[in-house]
Amino acid sequence: MSEKRLVHIVDDEEAIRRSAGFMLRTSGFAVETWESGVSFLREAKHVDPGCILLDVRMPEMNGLEVQRELAARGIGLPVIVLTGHGDVDTAVEAMKNGAVDFLEKPFEKAHLLRALETGFHRLDRRGEELASAREAAVCVAALTPREQDVLRGLARGHPNKTIAFDLGISPRTVEVHRANVMSKLNVHSLSDALRIAFAAGLGGAG
Repeated sequence: MSEKRLVHIVDDEEAIRRSAGFMLRTSGFAVETWESGVSFLREAKHVDPGCILLDVRMPEMNGLEVQRELAARGIGLPVIVLTGHGDVDTAVEAMKNGAVDFLEKPFEKAHLLRALETGFHRLDRRGEELASAREAAVCVAALTPREQDVLRGLARGHPNKTIAFDLGISPRTVEVHRANVMSKLNVHSLSDALRIAFAAGLGGAG
């Protein structure tokens, strides 16, 4: 693998940033360190994708608040939570909020590497989902506006007659558009066409 996996260490303790950073760099990872959740959030929209090693106890904003704020901003990077003794309840809450894992300080290298493997697997899957959504959007964009209307109707579960009524065209014309949709999307079944439609974001209410 040519590009190193990136880990963002967000911890107010310099000793942790230094020791964890050294451990990860010698294990082949790229590392960026942040001295607070606030400083990370300031740049979070622009940082390179990677796993976040997030301390729970920090001034200004604790780890849970940072995690919630990342979710609110739509930043879906995998989070691994670092906790001190007695923070297990907090760690459980972090897991409920979507954290990959939690590590109790001082943590073992093997446990950290295992958690990162899970996190990067999640990140890769997310990348695949984004890629398939982009590809689906390109496919749908190649359809005419009327063909997109028909596909949207199909994605909402409407039969040809309902689609025809909604669009003010004949059921026969809907059938023609539907055949063109299948041909242009290069699919042979309605389920495959719907999968592309849903990936492209069609099929909402209305």
